[in-house]
Amino acid sequence: MSTISSWFRTARALAEDERGDVPGWVLVTLMTAALVVVIWAVAGPALVDLFEQAISRVSGI
Repeated sequence: MSTISSWFRTARALAEDERGDVPGWVLVTLMTAALVVVIWAVAGPALVDLFEQAISRVSGI
């Protein structure tokens, strides 16, 4: 019986240690999304122009 009790104590300790990491992952995800939006806003018009030039050269219009 003490083995099962010890296992539950160990499992609880591990679960409590992992709870603090969730906000870190949320922060990393939000920061990555923000970087994508900023880069897209800055480079978007240039990429659209580049794409239109490539299509016009290929199609010959």
